Amino acid sequence: MTDHRKLPPSQKKAAAGAPEKTRGPAEYQTGPKEPTRAFVIVPWFKAQKDARRKPESRLEEAVGLAAAIDLDVVGREIVMITQARPATLIGTGKLEELGELLSALQVELVVVDGTLTPGQQRNLEKAWKVKVLDRTGLILEIFGARAATREGALQVELAHLTYQKSRLVRSWTHLERQRGGTGFLGGPGETQIEADRRAIQDKINRLEKQLDKVKRTRELHRKGRREAPYPVIALVGYTNAGKSTLFNRLTKSSVFAQDLLFATLDPTMRLVELPSGRKIVLSDTVGFISDLPTHLVAAFRATLEEVLEAEIILHVRDISHEETQAQRADVLDVLKTLGIEQDGERPIIEVLNKADLMEPERREALLNQTDRQKEVTLISALTGEGVDRLLANLDAFLAEQALVVEAELGPQEAEALAWLHQQGAVAAQEMGEDGTNRLVLKLDDVTLGRFRKRFADTAARVLAGVPERQPEEG
Repeated sequence: MTDHRKLPPSQKKAAAGAPEKTRGPAEYQTGPKEPTRAFVIVPWFKAQKDARRKPESRLEEAVGLAAAIDLDVVGREIVMITQARPATLIGTGKLEELGELLSALQVELVVVDGTLTPGQQRNLEKAWKVKVLDRTGLILEIFGARAATREGALQVELAHLTYQKSRLVRSWTHLERQRGGTGFLGGPGETQIEADRRAIQDKINRLEKQLDKVKRTRELHRKGRREAPYPVIALVGYTNAGKSTLFNRLTKSSVFAQDLLFATLDPTMRLVELPSGRKIVLSDTVGFISDLPTHLVAAFRATLEEVLEAEIILHVRDISHEETQAQRADVLDVLKTLGIEQDGERPIIEVLNKADLMEPERREALLNQTDRQKEVTLISALTGEGVDRLLANLDAFLAEQALVVEAELGPQEAEALAWLHQQGAVAAQEMGEDGTNRLVLKLDDVTLGRFRKRFADTAARVLAGVPERQPEEG
């Protein structure tokens, strides 16, 4: 399957004899220059019958990833593979056929939507005389373009170096030379590749120490939120599912939200008030994606730990996407690597987003199906449809975790009584002739902690025998 656009008149001449030298990833970042001409290849194994996705959908996603860093995709193709070739992944005949096409289209960069070994990447670059990026390399380029905070930049650099360390065999031509030296720095017979690998490892060690400091700072922030405390609600989902659009609508803020894969990289947190008056901290996180390499998950674990802190997880899904079920499974796989199970203790609310893009009949049927469910909410973050119901469901989930307590408050404790009403914690109330209020309170863990902190003396009497909530370890 091949799809490529016509060449402009100035580019009809084939780029035969292009130099062997290839450019580093940084040279493919966007700027005032013309965008890089790219060709996207999806290798698809014929035995891959049980795959979650169709090859056509995988191709569209790969093109979307390329568009996320403004590459000019001039061609795309699904390459069927019977058996992977150790040297080049694809067979000789297809290799030559693609080489001619890439030359005619004056392609500068080939994106292979799969995992390439360092040797395969080097051999493809030599055969096609262009820069080659595999799926991991492309995602790293996107992460590099999206990182806006120091933490994000450190995480991207760490992931880049970890990836680069295994690929020194292809990066430079001087690596086979030996270098001399004295002492423990570059002893006799040490090859240049060993020295460069050691230098990268030193950088990795320094970055990990810097990230540890960031992690400790983030843990102090978490401790502050626990003492406040407000429940943390984390938005997770497949990339481009609409998390940031929903975040902006709920928080009335302006986090970068665009129809791009990985539009959000750095975590963002805002305070949101629910219909009952209860306040929550809403956290927007990096989007998940299929086949996300393990070392990338490890590099971004500091960011993803916000998910581990959450009392409730909102799993935002693009319900209009033809492979929404496959995307759902991919997100649950990543959550599982973080130790969060679908049917575990932590509630997961599925937010079926982009209802405005559905066919009216399907949308109506799904709305009827989810109308009385708290675990699933159909919304459109763009238009606001269903968002009020989502907030009400969040309120209900937090209320269900409440502890029921019978209490008496005297006339002198009117401020505490008013506060409990404001928090929606008073389930029943009866006033005696002496002005004493007999109450039935429903206190979730968070309201319980805030009550103890704000009205220490009253709480000590009212909640005698109720064990104090122990904050979770970060």
